[in-house]
Amino acid sequence: MLSRDRVPADMIVRDSDDLPSNESTATPFAAVLEERLSRRGMLALGVAATALGVFGGIRAKDAQAAEGDKPAPKSTLTFAEVPHGQDENAHAPEGYETQVLIRWGDPVLPGAPAFDPLKQTAAAQAKQFGYNNDMIAWFPLPYGSTAADHGLLAINHEYTDPHVMFPGFADEKAAFKDTTEDQVEVELAAHGISVIEVKREGGKWQVVADSKYARRINLLDSPAVLSGPVAGHDKVKTSADATGTKVIGTINNCAGGWTPWGTYLSGEENFHQYFAGKTEAPIHNRYGIKGKPEYPAWGKHFARFNVEKEPNEPNRYGWVLEVDPYDADAVPKKRTALGHFKHENATTALTADGRLAVYSGDDERFEYVYRFITKGKVDLKDRKANADLLDEGTLYVARFGADGQVTWLPLVHGQGPLTAENGFNSQADVLLETRRAADLLKPTPMDRPEDVETNPVTGKVYIALTKNDRRTPDQVDAANQRFNNVYGHIIEMIPPTVDGKVDHGADSFAWDIFIRAGDPSNKASGAKFGAGTSKDGWFANPDNIAFDRQGRLWVLTDGFPDFDVADGLWACDTEGDARAQARHFFAVPQGAEMCGGAFNGDDTAIFLSVQHPGEDSMYDKPSTRWPDFKDGMPPRPAVVVVVKKDGGVIGS
Repeated sequence: MLSRDRVPADMIVRDSDDLPSNESTATPFAAVLEERLSRRGMLALGVAATALGVFGGIRAKDAQAAEGDKPAPKSTLTFAEVPHGQDENAHAPEGYETQVLIRWGDPVLPGAPAFDPLKQTAAAQAKQFGYNNDMIAWFPLPYGSTAADHGLLAINHEYTDPHVMFPGFADEKAAFKDTTEDQVEVELAAHGISVIEVKREGGKWQVVADSKYARRINLLDSPAVLSGPVAGHDKVKTSADATGTKVIGTINNCAGGWTPWGTYLSGEENFHQYFAGKTEAPIHNRYGIKGKPEYPAWGKHFARFNVEKEPNEPNRYGWVLEVDPYDADAVPKKRTALGHFKHENATTALTADGRLAVYSGDDERFEYVYRFITKGKVDLKDRKANADLLDEGTLYVARFGADGQVTWLPLVHGQGPLTAENGFNSQADVLLETRRAADLLKPTPMDRPEDVETNPVTGKVYIALTKNDRRTPDQVDAANQRFNNVYGHIIEMIPPTVDGKVDHGADSFAWDIFIRAGDPSNKASGAKFGAGTSKDGWFANPDNIAFDRQGRLWVLTDGFPDFDVADGLWACDTEGDARAQARHFFAVPQGAEMCGGAFNGDDTAIFLSVQHPGEDSMYDKPSTRWPDFKDGMPPRPAVVVVVKKDGGVIGS
């Protein structure tokens, strides 16, 4: 997820987190948390205590051990930690190798020209690897196999940095204001999704050239379809699409997920920042479109990005896009039943009765956590039977109680306040204005909910909350415990079990804090990690999270440079004595963010996105030239794969 809070004030800031639009009066997470803490003694005898086993994520004895009172428990992670710090290069642990797999501008489609930063064109970029790669998902080849050496990678391209992509601008603000039409077209082509085929041969991973699976979905001319309840609604019709079903491309693709039938889910996040023009429409206001866009050049050159000319165009973004990576000709579909908001992710799990749950975070300060449950059941034997499963179901929003329970509140037209009296005449209306509909149910406003992932071993669900430095003391609650939360935290949710199966479709879960990020040596930070976490093991601003097949949590950060430490990758056990003992595995170059986090089929490789290296500088004077380190070549976002030199399992 894009975080620009550290950009100097005289530069333009296009961080959606700086535009909170939630005016809900619901009890904030920090207030819930305070009550939660005060009630822990009572809960020890209750159902929630039974479900959680322990409270606070870090057991009391672990917290003491972390302070040196007891020997540190032994983690299942055995790599030598990478030290805190930052420089122009990337760093992996001793005994590991980092291979650069694909960079911005490298060929994806047949006929793609070699990358030339001084001769960029939209036509070339549409065939080349896009900019600011983010989410990565692994799909084995052939489909349905357990292959570990051969597969497909589906990769998001979140946004563009014209001040790093193009030479000659005086500063970042000038780049956003004065980008030419040709340059904007390059940016449009650099957005979207790449699908590439990869193979490991002789210990080296490489992209398969001219693959039949290779694909670039861009924002310039790639077709996409609106499906589900909102398709055809008057508020998604434009002068170019009177049907309200045909959209050009996808925008600000951040994190996502994948389905049991082998499709890729890509979340459209900060769509608001691309639209110029003044607007006072309530639907625009609640999503942060307020007439002061950070991409003025886009609206200047293309009418579709000017809300005064095309007021409905923003409503066609902010969805979850489903892509079939195994079929390069399949048109992507925006599944509107999953809600309209700034989707950081869309991760899946099966309910006890075989339906599909999809979890999403709305990545902005004081926004909510959502879950969608399909109406139909997943058919694991017939891939085609699931083709439109995501078009029907129920969307829920989460309320975190001080009693340790998460209540899932259904967003269904006609139920509670979601009626015509409040401006909702159909389920399509509810979904188009998901945020406003959710406000009326009074869920818990969170500290920037980003990734939501399910542990494949335990079934527990984890939420990365990056930070919220605008939460005041009277806004704290049980799930958001700290005001001016500059560090972020991770929540653990525990679904109940039904006949021995974890039930992701239950109306309520148990919850608690797993990690409170920050520097444990600074008592004022309120940080809590597991026993034995070292001086290099603590982190701040958790963004994306992932799990390996042993159920260990891998945390990718965004914003750690605020603490003079490079963003990167940390890992920890989620069970046992070393639970929440974080260890530092990877550090990104100067100005970069860590994204991705996808393991291959046997955990002997992890694919990582190094996003926006050198973003803290300009094309003409970059803070790093990673990964090429060649004069005249700008820093290039890239996917790397990290492997153990002995070929073993990552982390162990």
